[in-house]
Amino acid sequence: MIVLGERYHFMDMEMQKLQKKFQNIAFVPYKEKDAYQVIEDIKSKLKEEPYKLIVLNTKAPVPDELIQYLTDLELDGIKFLTIEHFLEKYLHKVFIPKDNSDISFLDNIKPFSPWQYFQKRVVDFCVVIPLGIITLPVILYATYRIKKESPDGEIFFKQTRVGKNGKSFTCYKFRSMRTDIEFFDHYTQEDDPRIFPWGETMRKTRIDELPQLLNVLKGELHLIGPRAEWNELAKKYEEHWPFYHTRHLVHPGITGWAQVNYPYGKCLEDTYQKLMYDLYYIKNWSLWLEIKTALQTALVMVGKKGH
Repeated sequence: MIVLGERYHFMDMEMQKLQKKFQNIAFVPYKEKDAYQVIEDIKSKLKEEPYKLIVLNTKAPVPDELIQYLTDLELDGIKFLTIEHFLEKYLHKVFIPKDNSDISFLDNIKPFSPWQYFQKRVVDFCVVIPLGIITLPVILYATYRIKKESPDGEIFFKQTRVGKNGKSFTCYKFRSMRTDIEFFDHYTQEDDPRIFPWGETMRKTRIDELPQLLNVLKGELHLIGPRAEWNELAKKYEEHWPFYHTRHLVHPGITGWAQVNYPYGKCLEDTYQKLMYDLYYIKNWSLWLEIKTALQTALVMVGKKGH
């Protein structure tokens, strides 16, 4: 494929995914060039390789001459897509302009319909109840290890998080950090001194999330949905993205589309990337996407795939 412009910068992990789908990927600069220069650059690339897709990765107006040329190429089997449609089709995320110059991506972000919500609750109960029974020995063992390795605090970590429609609720997790150390950061860091050994194991295997099964039964969480964010961080994010609360049109989840497609977040850029995945999930929800996310989560937990 040929990428025209630099509006969206692809990350290394995204390039690796795309290289599995496209044998050759070429980039053509678009800024400060007239239509005829761009057309000549595309012609030059097409002579080198039989590209079948052109991505319009620019926020600049597309001249009539270039539109006509791209339309003519379609007659030869060479398609073109805007970066917005490309990201949704191939990387399964909604494009969000960093400068907030275009909010049209919000048009199709709607709350789940009653039928969709019913399907999600059926999935919740069909998974959560058996999972709670099966993992009961793990829950009891985790309780024992926490008491043994970190007797300075409570078994459960309780935190106020943002739920559907911005309403707060208390989220439960197994405590994985010490309480007798003075250290604070909004994000968990690599080799974080607060995490005790068993806590690290729980975080890697997602065992620390098991108490959230109770939140699901109470209707505060779904099994799958946008990650339930801490109130304080949500306020911080809204300062950068005024539309951040759009993700709260639906109930959050224990796991989600962002969690299985992107590494653990450590900075604002990570939050920006995950927000694109969250909005894709809400916009394109289907029972198949729900099942797919659940299966990918299972692979993450056994260390086979994902983040």
